[in-house]
Amino acid sequence: MKAETWIFVVCTIFFVLVTPAYWFMSGDWTGTSALTMTALLTAMVSLYLGFHAAKMEPRPEDRKDGEIADGAGELGFFPPYSWWPLWCALCVAVLALGVVFGWWLFIIGMGLGAVALSGFVFEYYRGEHAH
Repeated sequence: MKAETWIFVVCTIFFVLVTPAYWFMSGDWTGTSALTMTALLTAMVSLYLGFHAAKMEPRPEDRKDGEIADGAGELGFFPPYSWWPLWCALCVAVLALGVVFGWWLFIIGMGLGAVALSGFVFEYYRGEHAH
């Protein structure tokens, strides 16, 4: 985690230095505020990663004496495939069209979206990929 922390610290320093230079060269409020928010967000991630890097046990890639074999083993669960994100996206499209064309379509999109979202959330509790 220390390597990731330093990457975000360097990005924060970069954005803190670039933001005033951008303001003086362009005078643009929109870009300046976007760069300011980017600097604040990278600072937030840097602090989060820094606090957790100090608390957790070093990973094999964080140690100087770490070997490749130290990182062997199960890395986690990676889902095979899923159709539910497609249905969730289509329901969001129906919701957006419902705002344009009529509330009746929005209500239909809400109903279909509830089904699609619950299917997406509970996908691995039933069916072929149940745990």
